[in-house]
Amino acid sequence: MAKKSVATLQTGSKRLTKAIKMVKSDKTGAYTFVEAIMAPEQVTDFLNKK
Repeated sequence: MAKKSVATLQTGSKRLTKAIKMVKSDKTGAYTFVEAIMAPEQVTDFLNKK
């Protein structure tokens, strides 16, 4: 299960969201964090994608 964190960023007229998810490596078993800044509509797809 991935841990989810979402923060909303506002820059001028564009509204952006920074999403962070924690992903477990199959090889080592260690957790890494994957960050992305995107439009709010794309957050659900990003968090559901492996």
